[in-house]
Amino acid sequence: MRLIFAGTPEPAVVALEKLIASEHEVVAVITRPDARRGRGRTLHPSPVKALAMEHGIEVLTPTTLGPGTEDGQALRARLAELQPECIPVVAYGNLITKDLLDVPTHGWVNLHFSLLPAWRGAAPVQAAIAAGDDITGATTFRIDEGLDTGVVLGTMTEAIRDTDTADDLLTRLAYAGGDLLVATMDGLAAGIIDPRPQEGEATYAHKITTEDARIDWSTPAFAVDRHIRAHTPGRPGS
Repeated sequence: MRLIFAGTPEPAVVALEKLIASEHEVVAVITRPDARRGRGRTLHPSPVKALAMEHGIEVLTPTTLGPGTEDGQALRARLAELQPECIPVVAYGNLITKDLLDVPTHGWVNLHFSLLPAWRGAAPVQAAIAAGDDITGATTFRIDEGLDTGVVLGTMTEAIRDTDTADDLLTRLAYAGGDLLVATMDGLAAGIIDPRPQEGEATYAHKITTEDARIDWSTPAFAVDRHIRAHTPGRPGS
């Protein structure tokens, strides 16, 4: 299939690498604009943009996707020209508006690092560790207007080890989830995927703040251990 990949941080790079190596054609990527970092405040590309440039893949960096904005209009025009059959998404970071959802034949397909509807939201890996979950995984689903509420296309499971930090678990999920995303693209292309609604009680993992990362030393030792591992490494950290 003709794909446009949408993603920004390092975990998304793994999935993009696997898609590039697959039988599908990645014709462009959508990622966040370059950001200023370091003491010199120099502009740096996102990890996804850096990989795309290495492979000579077109890069689109809209600041917003809204239809009433110059960036949004330019993106819509380019999507119409590129005619993607599907847009796989991994940690992109921008809200996708309803009119864009209908552009690709197979929609926008997100790789989310939990077994939905568990831990919808921005920090599912950290939430699973902090909650003491034994099992987590990844889900591919078709994006709709809700928060991680779309129909499920595929899943994989991963055990959470007693020593896992958020980085340990996210690294494993990024690789296994990348394989799941490729398999989902394969299944959509072959017409063999039967989308199913999410089942069970939804839980939510909101974006982590500095206050969230603070340790409450009055809690039991096991809770402190989970809290530290859930926020290690990364910013903010415990």
